[in-house]
Amino acid sequence: MIDLPVIPAQPVNRKPDWLRVKLPVGKEYAQVRSLVDTHKLHTICESGNCPNMGECWGAGTATFMILGNICTRSCSFCAVATGRPLAVDLDEPNRVANSVKLMQVKHCVITSVDRDDLKDGGSIIWAETINAIRRESPETTLETLLPDFRGVWENLDRVLEVRPEVVSHNLETVRRLTKEVRIQAKYDRSLDALNRISKSGLRTKSGIMLGLGETEADVLEAMDDLLNAGVQILTLGQYLQPTRNHHPVIDWIHPDQFTFYKQIGLEKGFRYVESGPLVRSSYHAEKHLFEI
Repeated sequence: MIDLPVIPAQPVNRKPDWLRVKLPVGKEYAQVRSLVDTHKLHTICESGNCPNMGECWGAGTATFMILGNICTRSCSFCAVATGRPLAVDLDEPNRVANSVKLMQVKHCVITSVDRDDLKDGGSIIWAETINAIRRESPETTLETLLPDFRGVWENLDRVLEVRPEVVSHNLETVRRLTKEVRIQAKYDRSLDALNRISKSGLRTKSGIMLGLGETEADVLEAMDDLLNAGVQILTLGQYLQPTRNHHPVIDWIHPDQFTFYKQIGLEKGFRYVESGPLVRSSYHAEKHLFEI
């Protein structure tokens, strides 16, 4: 494991009232909790400290994270552990597919850690997982939240060839802050990935966190860049600092500002915009398929 850098900044006040969330409770939440534990699955809900875990798990849904829970990158915003990943689990596609079937998931979201240690970037397991879910649950639709595969586009193409219904790759932040927030990523490489996804004819999605120090002009510029890359679906949410060693929260973005960004995004040409303090890339993901 490696320690993430502490980025000095002015401290911000405690979380505002609009960021309060309910504690995870209920029968449905307990059922998902049991399935995740029994089948030794990783979810970004847990690894990413998602504030919506109680709501989504309570509704019987979860975002599965494949290829382990240790990432080869050290983005300053992310709660997922960084270090040397374990060997690829070749049975993981079957375990995920069996869980999707047991949960009777109608729309399944899959993401992964970055596996820059692998020649294929993990794309073979990606494709096998999608195919396994389709064998076990042919009525289930799929959204895949993909890494950039370091710009090795044959790896991206391997996933696109199995045609998930929605393909997402998060820009995460604005151009000006990318080197600070996404240390091993590149803004234009992410746009290139999204452009390739869009040109493949698949429904294309991306997300941005707010509160990292971006300006309104930065956000509007990013919107234009995403539209030019062919992105149809945009998510905007408040960044929450996972630990004191991660990038600090610079601003708490008011819900009214999120409403403004949604209106502007739709006016600019996005087909669907999910914008709010607690929005994450997989939040209400089924709507991104069925409501546009």
